[in-house]
Parts: sequence; structure tokens; C-alpha cells
Amino acid sequence: MADLELLRLDHAPALLAFEQENRAYFAASIPDRGDSYFASFAERLGDLLTEQAAGLLFFHVLVSGDGAGPAEVLGRFNLVDVKDGSAELGYRVAEKAAGKGLATDAVRRLCALAAGTYGLTSLRARTTLDNPASRAVLTRTGFVATGDIDISGRPGTSYIRTLS
Repeated sequence: MADLELLRLDHAPALLAFEQENRAYFAASIPDRGDSYFASFAERLGDLLTEQAAGLLFFHVLVSGDGAGPAEVLGRFNLVDVKDGSAELGYRVAEKAAGKGLATDAVRRLCALAAGTYGLTSLRARTTLDNPASRAVLTRTGFVATGDIDISGRPGTSYIRTLS
């Protein structure tokens, strides 16, 4: 089973490898991060960890490993724009880990963390219409579609989930 861990600085090498190895795969369904993301990865990660320490966002990585070697990042699951008891959920899973139920399981666990640990009462999410896997994960984990939206020029759907 993969572990869902709050992002730490020591995740940086595995997280960067995850992003680089899956860049083309991710770009097929969401806007590409661009070359500048990779060029300034360490600085950006430091800034995000500072924001995380302030409670403005919570970044998580889904890691596998048997403890014998370095953990491998299989996905990232983020809560951003944390305010007034709510946050926006974003996630991405490695191509080789897709279709195995890992995203659904991790989103369920993150919803429990959001309510129990972070004190949130609702989560928002969005995805493009041409990303049926993401739409299925959101539906399976209790998110309800709230309307049609535009995501970087692509049609999409917004979702909400009330946490208990």
C-alpha cells in the first residue's frame, strides 16, 4: 500500500523525478507546467513549504517503497487556497500508477485529513471534460458537480464536497 505523506523537503528529489517522468502524460489532460517550473523547482518548493507551514496550503505525496531504498512518488494530492474552512483539491498520479485505484484511495484519505486534521468543512475541485478518470475519482469520493467552467481554454466541470 502506498503512504500519503505531508510534503517535506526530503521528498524533493523523488518529487522532481515524478514531475519530469510524467510531464508529457500530465500535459495530455492538464496545462503543462512549463520549463520554468523545472528550472526553479527547488526555490518554488521552498516557497510552498513556507506557505504550508503557515497553513495556507497542504501538499501531500503518495509514496511507495519497502523501506529498503528511496521512496518513489506515485502521486501528489494538494489542498490549496485554504480559507474559511474550505480548500481546493488538486491531484495527479503517475502514468504507471493510473487505473489502480490509488487516486480514489488517496482522495478519500485526504478528505479525512482535511476534516479531522486541518479542520476543513468543504473541498472544491475541477477537471477538464476530457479527463474521465479524474471525473470518476471525484464522483466516487463524494464530490458533486456544480457547473461547467473553462480551464485554460478547455471545457471543464467544477465540483464540491462537504466534509463531515
